[in-house]
Amino acid sequence: MKMLKFRPWLADMILRGEKTTTFRLLDDKDLQVGNEIELVNWETKEPFGKAIVLEAYDKELGQLVEADFVGHEKYENEEQMYASFREFYGDQVTPETVVRIVRFKMLS
Repeated sequence: MKMLKFRPWLADMILRGEKTTTFRLLDDKDLQVGNEIELVNWETKEPFGKAIVLEAYDKELGQLVEADFVGHEKYENEEQMYASFREFYGDQVTPETVVRIVRFKMLS
């Protein structure tokens, strides 16, 4: 089973049903519709649930539109979004960087 790690505050959002979409850069898991995924707390390494991928598609960061953010935490502006991704993925993040947008539904 594929595994996705989330920071604790994002895990809490998922458990409350507020977060049903994740953006993944440099997707090494090749997430596809129908994949069952284990959701893990990034800090504790403990699983907090299982989900199924409902939708997965790729897009350049600079081409994201409001509809892509449904079920995802909001950013104040574009610069904050890039700063957030650079924190996790490094300075190579640009508007041309491809992001995998994954929508999921909790199973347990």
